[in-house]
Parts: sequence; structure tokens; C-alpha cells
Amino acid sequence: MDIQAHPPLSYVEPERASSVSRPKRGKIQRELTASASYFVVDPVFLATASLQPYQRTHQDPIYRPLRIYTLDPAASRQDGAVAVLNVPFERLRPGPVGSILEVVDWDETTGQLYKAVELDDSRILIENGRPPSPSDPMFRQQMVYAVCAATYDAFRRALGRDPCWGFHSKPGQAYAKLRIRPQAFCGRNAYYDSSAGELKFGYYTADGSVQGRNRPGGRVFTSLSHDIIVHEMTHALLDGLRPRFRLPTHPDVSAFHEGFADLVAILMHFSYSDVVRAAIERSGVAPDEVLLSLATQFGHTTGSCRPLRSAIDPAGLGQDKERSVGRYDQIGDEPHERGSLLVTAIFEAFATILRRKTKRVIRLARLAPGEAPGSELCEILADQASTLASQFLSICIRAIDYCPPFDLCFGEYLRAVITADFDLIQDDPFGYREAIIDCFARRRIYPDDVPDLAEDTLLWQPPDKEMEPIQDLHFKRLRFSGDPGRAADETELRRQAEALGCYVMRPGYARAFGCALPGDAQLNGDHVDPAVVGSIRSLRRIGPDRQVTFDTVAEITQRRWCKQISGTFSELFGGSTVILGPDGRVRYAIRKSVTDQRRIRPQADQLDGKCGSKRWTKRGSRHQLSRSSICHLFGGQSVPGN
Repeated sequence: MDIQAHPPLSYVEPERASSVSRPKRGKIQRELTASASYFVVDPVFLATASLQPYQRTHQDPIYRPLRIYTLDPAASRQDGAVAVLNVPFERLRPGPVGSILEVVDWDETTGQLYKAVELDDSRILIENGRPPSPSDPMFRQQMVYAVCAATYDAFRRALGRDPCWGFHSKPGQAYAKLRIRPQAFCGRNAYYDSSAGELKFGYYTADGSVQGRNRPGGRVFTSLSHDIIVHEMTHALLDGLRPRFRLPTHPDVSAFHEGFADLVAILMHFSYSDVVRAAIERSGVAPDEVLLSLATQFGHTTGSCRPLRSAIDPAGLGQDKERSVGRYDQIGDEPHERGSLLVTAIFEAFATILRRKTKRVIRLARLAPGEAPGSELCEILADQASTLASQFLSICIRAIDYCPPFDLCFGEYLRAVITADFDLIQDDPFGYREAIIDCFARRRIYPDDVPDLAEDTLLWQPPDKEMEPIQDLHFKRLRFSGDPGRAADETELRRQAEALGCYVMRPGYARAFGCALPGDAQLNGDHVDPAVVGSIRSLRRIGPDRQVTFDTVAEITQRRWCKQISGTFSELFGGSTVILGPDGRVRYAIRKSVTDQRRIRPQADQLDGKCGSKRWTKRGSRHQLSRSSICHLFGGQSVPGN
């Protein structure tokens, strides 16, 4: 199965190979060229207006408590391996099937459809869900639903709006729902399938030689690993936030998908107090390997004595052993390996801030060297670590709104993190942003086009062109469905998208947003497709001073067909992420220019699979992004179980 970007119009195919013939100009395109408004609106984005998360009534409870494995079935209960997770309440049908998630337990290897759990059954409700059991299919259904719902809620709170999906609704559905299949196939992997709108979890037979509390030759389900579930759910959520991150126009793009998914999975370990407390009792204030490792059971049952991946550098968190830290200029292009730089940088910054925040408590406790902290101190340290992890999770998720719509590099993500955090919290007494900058610099991750790494230098800057507000996008003219994060309907969403498109594609304005109109001298005679308004979303966020801020975040992108000496055409993608204030004024246009000549050759080489890239597969006359490049938990292909 191949991952394909959503075509904005029938004649536009965003993931064509770089060396292809330019599409013929049809009637629709001629009409658009003649029009002053040279843009279209992505129909998949418009369909998200019908997404209807459950609206809790006053009679409903706030949460639905469900039992889960916080790590995986092989972890010790002394490490807090079983917990009750408070999932945002909604009415459920058997499956469980909710407003945005549906669990369908069908095994495509055997053709078996398992009986669905009914979590609204009174006997199950009173027991906080079914008891954890690796052999119970209904518990696996409960587990994937609970963890995916909690991950969705973490994104919703960080973003200040309801995240949407990046795929069409399925036949018979009023709007898109993410389908989760806890026992989808026999194989040593799990992945997000964007074309089907599904999370698919495999199962397999363990090796004859295993580590830990695993049985040689036993059955292992990836859907019972908290880390794997969060990792794949993050892929789905990131795909909805930035669908064009499917285009691997730079080695960092696929690596970011993998690193960001690992980052969210490990940070969510800290939401379970028993897990954090047990880790502190073992290792003191420094986070230990259990907390900072991913998919331990998977690694222990597939020929490794270690977890699948870890957030710990060989040098150790926060240590000053430069030669032992992975460096950006020395890392390969394999997405999981490259993505590990992002994970270790963020967790080193996390450890730095945790030490700063707990220094006074540790000093007051007067612990002797090597002395284990007492139970009360463990409780305090666990609370500090959990709160800090929640803050870092929100910082990392919120930064997605400040990333360019595609072609993301790690240095640009650093700028997005710094800007997003500064926008909400200008006062930074513990030096969160300074720590993050230092840890990126330690790995030689530097943004382009900045003279230094000072905080104010890294902030995205307002447009260098004086622009009047977009009056039609002033909050007083927006229509909501009861919440500022939800447009009233598809008609209102289209109106907002068209207001943005008309504004951006005006003569004299397009370049400021990374786009171009036909005939622009900087195109050197090349053709550009109509720009695509890929999204527009209103949001609200609450700062530490309890002040509520409102913004609008949108994406507009465009494709240029660059004629080569050989007569073929290479593709160059441009555009920007646009952030508007509540008054409709453009605050940021985070752009990648379609007229930037420096980007043509590197992007063409990357899309053609050159520069060491092996992430493209040939299918007929087209090159397409293979599933393994961004979907798989594991870097290799799925290995059938024995």
C-alpha cells in the first residue's frame, strides 16, 4: 500500500515523480489561470467540518476509567505496569465505537472477526473496564481505544482545538473516523495506513531466546504495548495536522514523523504516577531507562536485549561527553535513526529543567551520596516530573502549528518550538527555551538563515511587508459551532478558506506567502499550479496567567513545474503556514518560497530517490512514498510470525 497526498483537484497529483511530463492544461485550469483568485480549497480539509467529537452533557461523568498496561504485559506491576486511565467520557457502541474512534477487531491473516467489547455494559463500567489479560481479545480492544483516546485528548488540550484526520470518511460514514484494528495481521510490526484511515497492529511469535518476563515462542501482541499504540496514534494525528509531511522532500521529514511519534510515546509514560514513582525509587531524580525507553517487550522478544529505541544518549542525559552524542552532520538518512536526534535533544532539555526544578528539594532532603530518596520525597519528585513532562508534551505538540506546511527540517522545528512557547509564555525563569536551544546545538542542529542562536533571533518574524488585516477572518465575523475551535459548518469553513486564498493570491502579496501567480518573472517561465488552501483552523489557548489567547492557523501551498535541460519537469513545492491574530492581522507567514531557485535541485534529487534516499518505490510510471517510510514502528518490513 502506498501513501498518497490528497489531490486538491482531479488533474492535480501531488506525489508524482520529479522527472515527469507536465500535466495538460484542462478547462478548469484555464479558467483558474484567467481568474484573479488563483487557488483552490482542499476538499479533504473541507470534509473535516463535519467531524463531531462527543459533546458531554451535564448529566455525563467527566471521565470513563479503564484499566490498561502502562508499559507492556511483560513489565512488573511493581513498576506500575497496570493503571486505571481516565479517558474523556463519551457514549460508546460495542467495538468500542465512539465519535472519532472505532475499534474493528478483524484479523486479515486468519479472516476472523472477534466479538466486540461493550464498555457501556454496567458490569464492565463498575469494574473500570475488563481486567488486563494478554489472552483476552476484548481487553486488547479496550486497551487500544483507551490509549488512543487519551493521546487524542493530549493533542486537543495542547493545540486548543479538536484535531482532524487527514483522510476521507469511509462508505456509509457521515464523517471520518479513525479505525483501530488491535489484531490486524500476523507480523512483527504496527503501522498507520492513511489511505484506509486505520491503525493496524500486528502479532507474532517470540524468538526462542528472549529477555525479561517473556516466554520463548510465546504470542506477543503489539496492541498491548502502550508505547506502540501512542506512536502509531501520533502518526495519524500528525498526518491530520500536516498531511504534506508525507512528501519526503528532505531527509528530516520522514525522520521527524518517526522521532516526534517516539517523543510523544515516551513523554506520556510520565502521566502514570506509579510508573514515575517506581523509577525514582530505583534511580533517584534522574529519569531511568524504563521511563525513557520505547517498546521494551518488542525488543526483548525479537532478538535484542534492549528496548526497541531509547531517549537516552550513550553519554547519558545532560552529560558533557560530546564525542558520545549523535550529531546531525554525521547521522544517516534512516528515519528512525535520524529521528532519534530529535528525541534525545528534547529529553536532555527535559532532564536539565527537572534538575533545576528539584535542586532545592534535593538539597533540603540532605541525601547522602548514593542514598535512595524516601517515600515522601519520591512522591514530590514524581509530581514534579509528571508536571514537567506534561509541559514539554504541550510545547512539542503546540509547535506543529508553527512549522512550515512541508519540507520540514529539524532546525525549523527548533524555531517553531521557541516561537510557539514564547507566544504563550514570555517569562521563562527556569530557562526551558535556553535548555532546548543548547541541546539542539549540542547535536549540531542549526536552523538556516539565522546569524546566531539567541532566543530572539530564533523567533519567527512577522511579514516584512506591511499588510492590512483580513477583515473576513476577524473573530467578530467567524461563525462557530458552540466552541471557537469548531467552525459552524462546511459553508463557513469554505468561506474562511476562500477569504484567505483571495488575500494571499493578490498581486504583490503572493510572494510574501511563498507562492506565485502565473507570469511571475521569478518563475523563469515555469508553470505553477493554483495554490491550495490546505487548512484553516481557529484555536484558543490558556497561558500560565490564565489569559486566553485566540489565533487562526492556516496552510496554503503551491506546486511549480521546473523545466529541465532534458525537457522533463521537476516539481518544487512552496507555500506557507499562516498565523493570524483574532483581528485578522497576519502575525507570521512561515514560508518555503516556490520561487527560491536554491531549492529546485535538492528537492528534485530527494523526490527522485537520489542523495542516498531509499524511501520511494516505483509503481507503473509513478514514484510513490512507500508505507515503511513513515508508518512502521520498526524500520524493516513486517516479518510474518512463526
